[in-house]
Formats: sequence, structure tokens, C-alpha cells
Amino acid sequence: MTEKLQNEVRNFNPIRAIIVILLVVAVSYAIAFTLVPVENLEKDGGNIGIWSCVPAVFLVVYIFATKRVLEGLILGSIVGLILAAPTGNLIGNLSETATGVMMDEDTGWLIIVCGLMGSIIKLIEVSGGAQAFGEWAGKKAKSREAALTWTYVLGCVIFIDDYLNSMTIGSCMKKLTDKYKVSREMLSYVTSSTAAPLCALIPITTWAIFAGRIMVGNGYGTEGQEIQSFVTTIPFSFYAWAAAILVPLVIWHIVPVFGPMKKAEERALSGGPLAPPGSEKIDLGAGEVEIKGKPRLINLVIPVFSMIFFTILFDLDMQHGVIATMAVCFVLFVGQKLITAEEFWDYSVEGLKNMILPLCLMVLAYIFAAVNDQIGFTRFVIDVAVAYASPQMLPVIIFILLAITEFFTGTNWGMYIIALPIVIPICMGTGIPVALGCGAVVSAGVLGSHCCFYSDCTVITSSATGCDNFAHAWTQMPLGLLAGAVAAIGYLICGFVMV
Repeated sequence: MTEKLQNEVRNFNPIRAIIVILLVVAVSYAIAFTLVPVENLEKDGGNIGIWSCVPAVFLVVYIFATKRVLEGLILGSIVGLILAAPTGNLIGNLSETATGVMMDEDTGWLIIVCGLMGSIIKLIEVSGGAQAFGEWAGKKAKSREAALTWTYVLGCVIFIDDYLNSMTIGSCMKKLTDKYKVSREMLSYVTSSTAAPLCALIPITTWAIFAGRIMVGNGYGTEGQEIQSFVTTIPFSFYAWAAAILVPLVIWHIVPVFGPMKKAEERALSGGPLAPPGSEKIDLGAGEVEIKGKPRLINLVIPVFSMIFFTILFDLDMQHGVIATMAVCFVLFVGQKLITAEEFWDYSVEGLKNMILPLCLMVLAYIFAAVNDQIGFTRFVIDVAVAYASPQMLPVIIFILLAITEFFTGTNWGMYIIALPIVIPICMGTGIPVALGCGAVVSAGVLGSHCCFYSDCTVITSSATGCDNFAHAWTQMPLGLLAGAVAAIGYLICGFVMV
């Protein structure tokens, strides 16, 4: 147990925690019984109107006030469940929702992929592959700008999946950027901004397959044309374009950093800690690593390209890709006699254990998103947009409101499942180009997840780069909002030109 964690345990006040929980529960029940029309739950399929915003607003306020994301997700879920069923069994409903999330295929995929990615990264570190890459990249990059540019370029190369991108680039580039006193917040920003945005702009990615299937399933394109349907949205994914273009402008000081990111960079450049406080709890590579044998670049290149190859081979399924890559790692590292078969599994389990906190955060975010679905949060936001916006204004309104929704819920793919089936028929009925409307939805998901403190995008990047997830999202938010403003202008112009 680290000294910081020991201090947190000593400073923990159980009485204060109990008071906070009881107060939150009491206020939630008061709202549920006095303000929310309970009959709406039966009449409108769980839609409780504007009160569906209460859990999301509570969560964001709690996180800003305490900087504690995990507890906020639990309390936010409890608030939502009380509003959803004030006369029901709260403990039973929480258990049922959590069980449903844990049994969901997507959650299983998340645990397998992220867990095994943690194992693969640990094995690469132990084999000396990460150190060899750092030494190789150090010969190429002679300045902090060059180090960040290499991070950006390599992120653009590994575009198949945002998880693969963030975990590989973030964990491999830390030592190089540390050498040039780059704050972990800046490394996280560059890593994150070449993950989801690139996946939204390239048709041979897991994002393209997922979103394309939803589009075709809701009448935009024919069966077998999922990629083609997604391709039509790429020109209108304005946030993804803006975010990807902004990164090199920031790296080379054409656009100066500002706000919290400026303070983080000043801290690092002045000789202060490179990582913000609390980062060791989520850092995938925290602690000293015993290198087995001579560091060789091939011990990183083969596993990374194996993940890319097998992911493409198995129809862009990262789960199959990481399982196949584990087999490759076994043959590669045991075959070189760097480690024994027993050590291979020991290090694999150690890498899996490093992912426990990130996985807990993401699963709790899924539970919170499931609760929001029960009370109709996303549907309420879309209904408000349609009711009060003209067809010309609808693209920019969809982008802004769904980005806010994604910021609150933290599950961009989950938002797509709800929003795309609603937005597509709205576009068809109002004369808005469907590609424009779908592009706004896709961009909203990327922006919201970039700024969210507990989205999978934020948590995965934070664990790979060794940066506290609150600090990562907080410092990235102003830059994300800058790119978001550019995107909003694009949707506003297209709304009046194309509709």
C-alpha cells in the first residue's frame, strides 16, 4: 500500500460518508415523491421529463466538488434508481441493474479486451520491448515538440481501435516525454486526440463497423453496406476533424495552451512532478519493472502488429485480436527464454490486476448509463431539441445537446444506440441530409467522451499515460471545447446551406 493510499485510509471519515449517502438518498426520495409524476413511468416508458437530468447534474457537481469519480458514479446511480422507482426496492433495483450490466455482452467484451491489454502491456514491459522503443524513439526525437509529434504520428498509424491506440501509444511514449519534461496531462491529451477522433474518420475501424450497423439497421443504407453508410458521415464529423487537426497546432505552439493545461505544463517545465496528484492509483505502468534480457524493439513491434493484424483478420473484433496476441506473446517471450511459462502467467495476472481500477470505473459508468436509460435522459434531450429547433438549426442543436448528454453519461457507443435510431427518421422527415445528422451524432459522442471524467476514452488513456483521470479530462476540456466550437460553426453553416 502506497503512502498516499495509507494517508487516504487514515483520513477517511466513515461518519461523514454515511451522512452524505443518507442526505443524497433523502433528497432523491423527496424529489421523487413530491415533484416527479410517478405515473409518467408507466405512461411514457420510463420518461420522467426534465427530472431525468437530476442524476447527471448531481454527478457532475459531486465530481467537481470532491474530485472523486468512483463514489460519484455509485451515488449518481442510486439517485437515478430512486427517481425511476421511488416505491420500489432500492437495493434490489441496484442489484438487478448491476447484474444486467455485468451480464451484458459489451461489458464482457470490455473486461476481456482491457484486462488482456493490461497483460500484454505488462509482458512487453518485462521483455524490454517498451524500453527498446523508448531508446529508439529517443534517437529520433531531440526536443519535447518532436517527442509529442512522434506520439501524434504513431497514434495516427494505430487507428484500428481507440483502446488499442491509447493503451499502446500512452504506455510506450511515457519515458520519452518524461525525458523532455512533458506533463502527463499533455501526453494524455495528444494520445486521446489521436484515438477516438481518428476512429471516427477512418472507415476500417471498430467504430465504423459499430455505427454503420446501427445506421443500416435503421434504414440508412442496405444490408452489407455498413461501411459505405459510415463513410458518408466522415465529411460531416466536424469535431473529429477539428480535434485531430488541433493537436499538431498545440504541439508546435501555433495554438498556445491555456487554462488548466497551461498550469500543468508550467508545473512540469519548472521541475515539478510530471504527473498530477493521485495518478499512481490508475497508472498502468506504476512501479519499477525488472527487464528480462536485452531490450529488443522486436518485442514491442511483433505484439502490436499482431493485435492490428488479428483484429483486422477477425472482422475488426478486438476481443479476438487480443486473445490471439496473447498466444503470440507466449511463443515470442517464452521462446526467447526471457521468461518461463509460469512467469508468463504470473506477469499476465499482474497486468490484469493493474486494470482493476480502470475497469471498475468503466463498469460503474455503464451502470450509471443504464440507470439514465431507465429514466429516459437521452430521449428527453432529443425530444427537447426536436420540439424547439427549426430544421436548419437542428444539426447544431443535435451536436451540442448530445455532446452534453455524452459528457454526463460517459458511454459514447451507448449514446449512439439510443440517438441514431431517433435522429435518422427525424432527418428523413425534415429534409436534413442523413449523413449530416449522423455525423453530428458521431461527433457529439467523441466530444462528450473527450471531456467526460469517467468515459472509457478518458479512463483508458489515463491508465496508459499514468495521469489521474480527473486531471486528464479537466485539462483537456478547454481544448476539446475549442474544437467543439469550430465543429458547431460547421454544423450551423451546413444547416442553413444544405437544409
